[in-house]
Amino acid sequence: MSDVEGPDLVVAGAGGGLVAALRAASLGLSVLVVERNEHFARGNNTAMSTAMVPGAGTRWQREAGVEDSPERFVADIRAKTHGEADERLAGALAGVSARLLEWLADDVGLSLSLVTDFGYPGHSAYRCHTVPGRAGQAMLADILRAVRSTDLIDLMVPARLSDVDVSDGEVRRVLVETPNGEEWIPTRAVLLATNGFGADRELVARHLPEIAGATYHGSEGSTGDALRLGERLGAATAYLDAYQGHAALTPAATLAGWATVMHGAVVVDLSGRRFGDETTGYSEYAAALQSAEGGRGWIVLDERIHEACLSFTDYRDTVESGVTRTAADVAELAATTDLDADVLAATLEAARAAAEGEAADQHDRSRWEAPLRAPYRAVPVTPALFHTQGGLVVDEHARVLRQDGTPVTGLYAAGGAAAGISGHGAAGYLAGNGLLPALGLSFLAAEHVAAEGSAQPATS
Repeated sequence: MSDVEGPDLVVAGAGGGLVAALRAASLGLSVLVVERNEHFARGNNTAMSTAMVPGAGTRWQREAGVEDSPERFVADIRAKTHGEADERLAGALAGVSARLLEWLADDVGLSLSLVTDFGYPGHSAYRCHTVPGRAGQAMLADILRAVRSTDLIDLMVPARLSDVDVSDGEVRRVLVETPNGEEWIPTRAVLLATNGFGADRELVARHLPEIAGATYHGSEGSTGDALRLGERLGAATAYLDAYQGHAALTPAATLAGWATVMHGAVVVDLSGRRFGDETTGYSEYAAALQSAEGGRGWIVLDERIHEACLSFTDYRDTVESGVTRTAADVAELAATTDLDADVLAATLEAARAAAEGEAADQHDRSRWEAPLRAPYRAVPVTPALFHTQGGLVVDEHARVLRQDGTPVTGLYAAGGAAAGISGHGAAGYLAGNGLLPALGLSFLAAEHVAAEGSAQPATS
């Protein structure tokens, strides 16, 4: 413990930022977590995720006989982003990923396992780890239980960090707004973990015009607070055009999930036609779906895929919502989805021929787990923006950098508040590369704050 009047670390945002709080507390630091949303345990982006965290070289991979390494992970990021990603940051996150996951299991108590029933687009090895039910809400609940079990972490909810006082290049105190008024709290370190700007329509229209018309499915608190605050402090920004989209949001606001596609499902537009290679990735397919006829569509699957996806809480929620249609054959499927029967039949026949190797796929899709067989299921889907992937430039310790590359001492950023590792646009997003920067940068930030513990104490 330091002799700072306030906490050693203030964390703005109770999503992935809670990992910073836990790691800092495990190293003997006092932490204050400031969260604006009273319903954060259900409503932030960590809670709304599928809880997939990629890790390279973990014990779960070794137990499953999966060969992987941070270098291979970085190579996959490089390939998916066509070399546009921040290599230093990608290397830092890939390098810490195994240690992060094993710490989450051993010290925090998360029941983690390696996902091996299907592979996500762009990952050349099974490296996504998750919790039972594969739901972010369950993961966050376990993390929150650990937070509440230590006296070194205080939660202030609802409260919003509205300003950071930086004097002589160092963080000195923060301004926190609560229903009872404003309060300046001294501290020597601040982690901005308030996500990106997906909930701010003006910022989305300015930086992400291709997806601006899509449904936003993320935390209402992702209004760009960290971006604005960082810019006021002279921080550099990057990749503001980057985002994670999704093409599997249903009218019930549930997520059908892209495991359906990776198990062999197809996506058709409102004419009944496929319009691309679905296995390129769910993020970039959001814009493709938005541009397709009707601007929305259907995921067509069968009973085999349905059974395989029941391990996902999100998929079960989708089924239970009642939006899924079932059909004994193509004619009934066309009738229940209001699609042209002849067009849909031709689409599914072409997909079957491609899946069985009888003909090349017209969209160059090469990944077919198995052909679709009647009876069928269909899930209505609409394009969505889940979260932005650009923000404040940070180094390998999660320190926020100025335009000249020097760090603002004591200021850190993680997750959507920081510029990520997905390059530009949506096509560079790899499954889990939203949660990894959220949890991983938080973890790295806490360790750096602890290592810098001999810094001069802040004054009020």
